[in-house]
Amino acid sequence: MKIFETIEQKTQAYLSHRPKIYALIVGIGIVLFWRGVWHSADEIHNTINYFSMTSSTSLFATPWWDGPLSFLVGSLILYFTGAFTASFIGNELILSGLRGERKLSERTEANLKNEVTAIADIKEELVIISKKLELLEKQAHVNHKGVE
Repeated sequence: MKIFETIEQKTQAYLSHRPKIYALIVGIGIVLFWRGVWHSADEIHNTINYFSMTSSTSLFATPWWDGPLSFLVGSLILYFTGAFTASFIGNELILSGLRGERKLSERTEANLKNEVTAIADIKEELVIISKKLELLEKQAHVNHKGVE
């Protein structure tokens, strides 16, 4: 399993510097994944209803492995690009690759608590800055009236 994680990390690091290629590859992976699901479901349906005359697709029109192969290739693309659990590439996925951060699932609980605390501190600081800015605006408005 270690080799797969290494390949995934190297792939993400490489592609995070090329977001358009990253999006294209993940898009292809998503299409292949769902194509595989769709075709596999059709094959199962056709096999079950082989003797039915109302089948919408032919049992022998495509090879049996078409759906599973698309599913497998799409899954591998999504896994190695780190987008298997995401439906779209977001800025956070690209930026975390650029920063060399670990995935959220790999972070420790302590790291997450530290981040939550830091975010809370930043929010408090923003409130203080906002109040100071309002006070300065009021003072500037009063001084502006006094000049006229």
